[in-house]
Amino acid sequence: MTLSKEYQWHFIAASKEAIDFGKYDIVQIGIAEKTICIAKFKDNLYAYQSICPHAGAKMVMGYIDAQGNAVCPLHRFKFALKNGYNVTGEGYNMKVYPIEIREDGVYVGFIAMP
Repeated sequence: MTLSKEYQWHFIAASKEAIDFGKYDIVQIGIAEKTICIAKFKDNLYAYQSICPHAGAKMVMGYIDAQGNAVCPLHRFKFALKNGYNVTGEGYNMKVYPIEIREDGVYVGFIAMP
């Protein structure tokens, strides 16, 4: 038996270009009663939790490194944008969310509650 995740999709912007990324290609947004970060890396978009799972720093204050990891501004822990895994070995993982680029805009998915 395979369990698949059902997502509830939320509109972010009309296009990738319409998202006002900061200097480090990260923006923090509030959507569907959540606060998340959206990052741009090599023309792809990634969504992840806005607070570092280690010490609670705001991830929007960090940056995306050359390998495509979100780097926490406080202790420099690194998290893979694709899956949220901690790549520097500290054992913390962050939540990531799927993004879809559709004809009518950019959407982020949150797991639908039953």
